[in-house]
Parts: sequence; structure tokens; C-alpha cells
Amino acid sequence: MPLRKRINTEKLPSHVAIIMDGNGRWARQRNLDRIFGHQQGVNAVRNVIEAASELQIKYLTLYAFSTENWGRPNEEISALMDIMIDSLNKETDTLIKNNISLKTIGDVDRLAVDVRERLFETIRLTSACTGLNLVVALSYSSRWEITEAARRIASDVVKGNLDPLIINETDFEKYLTTYGIPDPELMIRTSGELRISNFLLWQLAYTELYFTEKLWPDFGKEDFYNAIIDFQKRERRFGKTSEQVLDK
Repeated sequence: MPLRKRINTEKLPSHVAIIMDGNGRWARQRNLDRIFGHQQGVNAVRNVIEAASELQIKYLTLYAFSTENWGRPNEEISALMDIMIDSLNKETDTLIKNNISLKTIGDVDRLAVDVRERLFETIRLTSACTGLNLVVALSYSSRWEITEAARRIASDVVKGNLDPLIINETDFEKYLTTYGIPDPELMIRTSGELRISNFLLWQLAYTELYFTEKLWPDFGKEDFYNAIIDFQKRERRFGKTSEQVLDK
């Protein structure tokens, strides 16, 4: 039976987040420059977006560029930004055709003006789409996000707009860049690394984690389906007992 047929469409995660790791190693294994790995990784991005859209998953978040990535060699950063602009130029019409809206989270003010303008244009052009919400984490780190949230909360407290004695989790979430987006139910990381790498630390509190040895450029639809099938085998208890979950 094809993998996709094994997926229970009644138990799909509403939000899948992915740490796309392994482009550099993929290139190194082939004695190629790292940038070739990043270029090949674009095909994996396209395949996963198609798979998520076809399954009618509502949210897909891709960790494309972290704040720590700014420490990479300038030529690699420049090449990554060029790939980003090229992808936006080529894929915007496809996103609209497939009813996919683009969103972004992260410190995008650090992006070059041309990258930022092209990104915001695609976000504007796809804003009316009602299918998959594609969230791209750019210049993002969770510690940055939480620090920014704390700074904004402190500012509102000083202004008298917020009572610090009654702040709860719901209040705090309003200051996060992901406000209005449901927490991921499944997080996938490629390349065999077993860590979260400063990605959605608040939002992943009860997320199911799936790790695969596949390097990102080799990750395709079948691999995505496997992750969904594995997710559907798990019991999500949120701190409750199995009996409580079954009685629900």
C-alpha cells in the first residue's frame, strides 16, 4: 500500500514544523561547495510544501535561517539570500495557484533591503490564500523571540497598559511572533542531529519530535509521509494518564 494511503486523514497534525538540516554535509559528501547543498535543498522544500498542501495540513513552519547563521562566512550568507530571492521570484505564482499563504517569523529587519522587500511582496500577494499557511523562520531564534516578548511586556507594564501580577501564559503568547498560529503538533529534524537548536522553544512544549538520518536535500514526500504515520502512532497525553485520554 502506498505510504500516503496509510495516513489517517482524520488524525493529521494541524501544524508541522521542520528543522531543515544537512545541506552542507550533503554537498561535502559529493565534494561540492556548500552552496550546492543549499540549492538542492530548495527541491526538498518544494516537495514538502506540496505534500503538506495535498494532505490539507493547515500550518507548515520551516526553519530557513537562524540568528546564529549570521555568523557563517559572508559568501555563504550572500548565496543563501540570492537563493531566497530567486525562490520567491519563481514560486510566488505557484503558491497563489495552490492557495498557499506565506508568513514569516524572525528578526527580518536584519535582512538586506532587497530580500526583505521581495519577501513582503510575496506575503502581500498570497495574503488572500486560504489553504496551507507556510511560515518561514528567517533570522529567527527562540531566545531572541522570548527576549523580545519580555522587552515588550516590560514596556507595556511601564506604560501602565499591563498589570504584571495577572500576566499568564495566554498573555505572554500574545507577545510572541507566532501569536495566532497554533503550536506545532509535530516537529521534524533531518540529518540525524538530536536537538532543537533554539527553534520554537516555547511552542514545542508538547510537540511530538521526529528525527531522521536523511539529509535535507534527500528528504522527499515519502519521508514526510513516514513522519506523519509515526506521529499518528503516538498517544498525546499532555500530562494526563492514558486512561484519562481514552475517556475523553
